[in-house]
Amino acid sequence: MVELIEQLEERHYAKLQYDDDFSSQHLDAYIDTLDGGKMYFLASDLEEFEQFRTVMDDQLPKGNLDAGFFIFNRFQERLEARLEDVLAKLPETVGAMDFDVDESYQLDVEEREWATTTEELDNRWRKQLKNQVLSLKLADKPEEDLVTTLEKRYRNQLKRVQQYNNQDVFQVYANALTELYDPHTNYLSPRRSENFNINMSLSLEGIGAVLQLEDEYTKVTRLVPKGPADKQGELQPSDRIVGVGQGQKGDIEDVIGWRLDEVVELIRGPKDSTVRLEVIPAKSKATDQRKIITIVRNKVKLEEQSAQKEILEIPSGDQVLKVGVIDIPAFYIDFEAMRRGDKDYKSTTRDVRKLLEELQEEGVDGIVVDLRNNGGGSLQEANELTGLFIEYGPTVQIRHSSRRVWRDGKRLKSPYYEGPLVVLVNRLSASASEIFAGAIQDYQRGIIVGDRSFGKGTVQTLIPLTEGQLKITESKFYRISGDSTQHRGVVPDVVFPTIYDPEEIGESALDHALNWDQINPVRHHRYNDLSTVLPRLTELFQVRSEKNPDFVYLEDQIALAQATRDIDELPLNEKARVALRESQEAKALAIENKRRKAKGEELLSSLDEEESEEQAESDDAAEEEEGSEEDVLLSEAGNVLVDALLIKQQRYAAHSPEAE
Repeated sequence: MVELIEQLEERHYAKLQYDDDFSSQHLDAYIDTLDGGKMYFLASDLEEFEQFRTVMDDQLPKGNLDAGFFIFNRFQERLEARLEDVLAKLPETVGAMDFDVDESYQLDVEEREWATTTEELDNRWRKQLKNQVLSLKLADKPEEDLVTTLEKRYRNQLKRVQQYNNQDVFQVYANALTELYDPHTNYLSPRRSENFNINMSLSLEGIGAVLQLEDEYTKVTRLVPKGPADKQGELQPSDRIVGVGQGQKGDIEDVIGWRLDEVVELIRGPKDSTVRLEVIPAKSKATDQRKIITIVRNKVKLEEQSAQKEILEIPSGDQVLKVGVIDIPAFYIDFEAMRRGDKDYKSTTRDVRKLLEELQEEGVDGIVVDLRNNGGGSLQEANELTGLFIEYGPTVQIRHSSRRVWRDGKRLKSPYYEGPLVVLVNRLSASASEIFAGAIQDYQRGIIVGDRSFGKGTVQTLIPLTEGQLKITESKFYRISGDSTQHRGVVPDVVFPTIYDPEEIGESALDHALNWDQINPVRHHRYNDLSTVLPRLTELFQVRSEKNPDFVYLEDQIALAQATRDIDELPLNEKARVALRESQEAKALAIENKRRKAKGEELLSSLDEEESEEQAESDDAAEEEEGSEEDVLLSEAGNVLVDALLIKQQRYAAHSPEAE
């Protein structure tokens, strides 16, 4: 811990000091990590822990971990006793449950107070167990399997609790501290260091998803572009994985309460084998609303992440304009091939240059660069790619924790493509994507459309420690305008509606994320004055979207998702719970049929029909285009480009000598 604190104070970007105030925050964060749901500790425990509030900053620099172990031992003692008690009474408790009683289960744990009595905690556990049983019942779990499923779940949790060792305690205690600096600064124990890549990504003979633990659930944070899950199309960020099954018919194993590495181990497997995931969709509040997603495991190959092109034909009056689309799933470079001296090594910039050449030969009127779901990659490639569209100039500023600033950018003088340009981003466009989009926006070289980007504007470094490693935020990205991409992300010039919840996804959704700020701008050339055209582009987009059934559908979905997020408690009365679910399903069905009616399509009688259609489409997903939401957003990006092109032509014509 001594070594850890020294590195944090010396090298972290935020330059925070571990003093009494920080000790107080560390105590609160540690307690929240152990018992964020307020299910184990009593108010009297919290009073006892107050003795450590302003002394941890004195203890830890001396290697004294007494406070951490004292609190953890109390937590472990309470958790073991609670699990043993639940297991001892489980059959009797489940058998005596009355689902006709009108009571509810509180979902918003932030609203809970610390229980003052054991009886109050008992009641919380009773309601939690009742909610779990009801969720299983309504998810069509056979009555005879209810106790067996829960018994296995709780026995697994008890086994894990009993296996906690000093290294586990230290990791929790240390990370409660490191994550106060920022959410990307973490201590990795020796065991966690070994499994770091596996824990963070399942791209190797897996499904291509990045996972994290949230409470007792395994949550999807993002999908690897062009990976098996991404191509299959059903799994989404913020979905919670509650069960894993092997093959087409293997039993679904309940993984609620499992460790992340254990869930990962179940999901990974031989190439071309099948895994089935039972998930609670991100848009569902109740844990009984589940779906099964079947994915064929595979490796994510570099060529599958390569930039791809297509052409959109956009009608405009009596003409049809051709808009070239370049989809960039990631910023990649084949370092190994480059080191070997392979002249044809792959990189984002090299591939995009070829695609630009092909599209220009095909006579496109403009280009849309699609960066949706692009989580970043090579900073070098983000800079090189920007250089295809601008003349000589900087693209990004990087400020180190020492406060030294250096700039990176283009060194060649002429751009490769000088025509109309639109960049499409969404909430999952992050890091290198934000550097490219931000530079294009600052130079006013093109128009940014879509949703506000992720806001990941920091750089991490791995520092080896005597025991384990420290992943630490050491630098921060800034645009040439001086604005950071951190927290705020890139705000589009024309904003599209999005189904992604900014309170769930993005840097601003993370606790203790570093703030947005500014440094001195860099003098740079502006290719256009977009301030005169953007209001008109936004107006034209809004007129179109109000008449477009797919955009109306998206807006309706967003409203329903927000209403669902506002639900802060679930009924434990079975009839009321079923009524809530049926009400949610009826609203979703009405939204879907409203869209279908507007488009002249056959109406559905139930959501099951829609799921059957989706499953049929996903069976051949590798050869299918993306879903309707993705299509409408891409088409609209093309429409914005055409609008900008026509406005420019009209203004040019109005000021030409012939017009005078």
